Amino acid sequence: MSRFVLPEYHHPDFSSPLLRDAPLARFAPCVRAGVAPADYHATAIYPEYVQTAKGKWILLRQSRMDCVIRKVNDDTLEVVEFRRLKVGDLVAVGRRENGEDGIYVHTTGFMGADAEACEKFAFRTSTSRETSFSIDYDTLYEILRHDRKNGFILWVGGPAVIFDSDARRAFASLVDKGYVHGLLAGNALATHDLEGALYETALGQGIYSKKQASMGHYHHLDAINAIKGYGSIEQAVHQGGVLNGVMRAVVENKVDYVLAGSIRDDGPLPGVVGDVYAAQDCMRALARKATTVIAMATQLHTIATGNMTPSYQVMEDGSVRPVYFFIVDMSEFAAGKLADRGSLTAHAILTNVQDFIVNLNRALV
Repeated sequence: MSRFVLPEYHHPDFSSPLLRDAPLARFAPCVRAGVAPADYHATAIYPEYVQTAKGKWILLRQSRMDCVIRKVNDDTLEVVEFRRLKVGDLVAVGRRENGEDGIYVHTTGFMGADAEACEKFAFRTSTSRETSFSIDYDTLYEILRHDRKNGFILWVGGPAVIFDSDARRAFASLVDKGYVHGLLAGNALATHDLEGALYETALGQGIYSKKQASMGHYHHLDAINAIKGYGSIEQAVHQGGVLNGVMRAVVENKVDYVLAGSIRDDGPLPGVVGDVYAAQDCMRALARKATTVIAMATQLHTIATGNMTPSYQVMEDGSVRPVYFFIVDMSEFAAGKLADRGSLTAHAILTNVQDFIVNLNRALV
């Protein structure tokens, strides 16, 4: 098996007339907290360069879409949400993206000089359930083996991931084997995983037998109540109340996780972040570390993560690498919706998420 190698990143040619003659970026002060100045520049998912002194182009670090660029000094720029702006903050202005305003959005950094030309007409160019996914699986295997030791693998999961006993066991195995560095989910995934540990059901249905348990509609509430009795998910695991499952594996392997609450949550479990902006901050703290994201069967959490994850990562040594983003879902609509929301670098694998995670575990473990 050949060793996986990250694609080489190519910085823009700053000697080209377009960039050589570009003006310095302009910055305007905020006059009201949370309000950007007129003609503010909104960031995208791609690498962006800002010229703060003649010939000095700064590559934005830890970017994300739909934010603004705040100037700390000529050497330091920050990408921040609008709600973080304070009176007097200097914000980059100008909406032209090819250097005309001292800002350059670099969309082809990982393509190189030999970027593949696209045919003007071809069949089956969109992703559907008829698409071949063999190469996507093989690529994902290589990326995960590489990033297990050389990156940060962030998973985004809906409850369907743990509604099946084999899939639940397989995902826990991936956690135990070091293929999960962070987990983003809602109250439901954790609740039904813990319900599975306590009662071998999810929403009252056997996770293997599919039989409805007597009074099973109480099980998810009983699970939340039991965990609250321990005080936290961590205490439930450490005290032997939870002996299997994904949350057991996450806690025992000290994997960072965020459970973002929603208005329809039961309970919720201890540790669920109920404030939407606090949840966004917690999710963002993990997304900014990600080198690979795998989002499974959760449309809203997937889109949210996609919007806060850039297409690139600037590493500690200054090198630039791609951030790989995979969406796994049965729904073609979900994959299309993610692309519509700006996550143009996401790759879709359209399949049953339970089969996906079982096959992935078999291939890797």
